[in-house]
Amino acid sequence: MMKKFFLFAIMALATASIQAQITHTAKGDIDENANKVLKKASSVFEKSAVSFSVTMINRDSQKKETARQKAEVLYSKGRYRVTTGNQTLYSDGSSVWQWDKSTNEVTINTVAQGGDDLLNPAALLSTYSKNFKVKFIREEDGGVTVIDLTPYKSKSYYKIRMFINSKNGHIKQMEIHNYDSSEGIYQISAFKTSAKCNDKDFVFDASANKGVEVIDMR
Repeated sequence: MMKKFFLFAIMALATASIQAQITHTAKGDIDENANKVLKKASSVFEKSAVSFSVTMINRDSQKKETARQKAEVLYSKGRYRVTTGNQTLYSDGSSVWQWDKSTNEVTINTVAQGGDDLLNPAALLSTYSKNFKVKFIREEDGGVTVIDLTPYKSKSYYKIRMFINSKNGHIKQMEIHNYDSSEGIYQISAFKTSAKCNDKDFVFDASANKGVEVIDMR
């Protein structure tokens, strides 16, 4: 289940006394209070490369924790590198390399188009208005805004709940709420902008890792 959540995706200006402004659209209602915060979060990923730590937690239908895993993420312009345990995931935006150090294998696949990718938060944020109905829920201490994204199309989940710092647009937490009552939680910390990176950081380097078996599924 952890792998499902892990690869399955990676992301208030008003107080409780202010009624949310609603704009009616052909596909549903866009909550403008939530919209402003999501746009700010999206701009963070557009301006520079970012790095962050993420703790991924699975909870079953009884809300009991069933798995926990930590990862380090580097993201820039639709590309990412995710390192966790014995695995490292690279994506240059068109291909994905999954390096399993325990088996000394690398599997290469083409990036799926139009699907959910929580490891690519900029893609999620840049298309939220087309794919989700958004709703401002509340503002918590420290200026953290809670926003629900409900997908228009049928998914295995019924909503994504995001916790975003409304002052700087940094995502603090994402929760995937599934129809079977289980949850996938992404807790984000050590969020840094203007991270140093280059093109080589997002591609598996076979020449520097000789002996690794490469399985190309593209």
